[in-house]
Amino acid sequence: ATIVTSLSLFIVGSILCALAPSMTILIIARGLQGLGGGGILPIVQTVIADVVTPRERGQYQAYFSGVWMAAGIGGPVLGGVFAEHLHWSMIFWINVPLGLASLAMLLPKMGRIPVFHRRRKVDWLGGVLLMAAAVVVMLVLTWGGNRYSWLSPVIMAMAGVAIALAFAFVWHALRADEPFLPLSLMGGTVVPYAMVCGGCAMGAMLGLTVYLPLYYQGVYHLSASEAGMALIPLAAVSTGGAAIAGRTMARSRHYKRVAIIGTIVAAATAAALASASMPLWLLLVLLSVFALGLGTAFPVSTVSTQNAVARSQVGTITGATNFFRALMASFTVAVFSAVLLTALGPDVSLSGEQHGAVSSIPAADMIAAFRYVFGAAAAMMVVASIAMGLMEERPLAGPAQPVELAVE
Repeated sequence: ATIVTSLSLFIVGSILCALAPSMTILIIARGLQGLGGGGILPIVQTVIADVVTPRERGQYQAYFSGVWMAAGIGGPVLGGVFAEHLHWSMIFWINVPLGLASLAMLLPKMGRIPVFHRRRKVDWLGGVLLMAAAVVVMLVLTWGGNRYSWLSPVIMAMAGVAIALAFAFVWHALRADEPFLPLSLMGGTVVPYAMVCGGCAMGAMLGLTVYLPLYYQGVYHLSASEAGMALIPLAAVSTGGAAIAGRTMARSRHYKRVAIIGTIVAAATAAALASASMPLWLLLVLLSVFALGLGTAFPVSTVSTQNAVARSQVGTITGATNFFRALMASFTVAVFSAVLLTALGPDVSLSGEQHGAVSSIPAADMIAAFRYVFGAAAAMMVVASIAMGLMEERPLAGPAQPVELAVE
């Protein structure tokens, strides 16, 4: 099974990372680890789609959000403890027992998963073209305005290469018998709108998660550890929003309304954050409300895309959704970085090891700069709300009552 292969690659990659004798070997091992780790989430979501009806599936997406939240909060804390008190390789060794435990829980249950075997061709060329275009785009977003100016010959040439690779991928996908990513799946009245909504939500959340510690340190003079703790409301409360949306999808015929209302609330809250300075407790309260509204977008957008395609294409569209969200997150981080560098000046370093220098920036300047960041987050949530409003609300198969009652 593909999920067993992905987990095995992740475990082997983690072991090789922990044993790496040089940086080159570590980079290669990280690539192998990423190859396995990147396949775990979409495959698990696809397995859930195979065994759970669409109407019930939103609640399981909320469980995914809960695991994501726990990892987002506990991972950095545990990594800091390992780095400070133990050997650095422990951040990789910890994956081995977790991966083996996952395999131990998964293997006895594999026989219950429905099997839909059909021999397929692997579109290696399409995969290479898409991945190459994505890598070049990521480099442009990472280096642009940082290592090179946005209008430098290097960035312009890389942007041209990315566009050429993207056109080559589209050209190939339109002619391949079984393309790596069927472009027909990306059209219609559901998938593009759901992907835009989920992508904007993920981008806004991760963009703020990356740069809010700067705000905490520059405006409220929190330490690095305190700034990390202050991110908990943003990460944790979004799980509540996902849970609310999941329960709504299990009960209500008009399930997309909860995501429309949630993203509107998130947009209004982000606009309030951009409008004026405030005490830390109020900022954390508003961030919690923002996260609660934002979290509703994830289960609705994911389940809607899965519900809109044929069963044999659920895995493909789930992988494409996760890829688009990751791309939007990278784009948002780059945009927020450009906004802050423009507002604070190009001499300010936004890298993690330079955060101590942020305390020298006047709080008023930091507040003014982050007004544009919060404003951008508000605009993204407005786009997410509009996209969800335009999305066709197709009926979800499955019982209209909660899962607990259905089991009874």
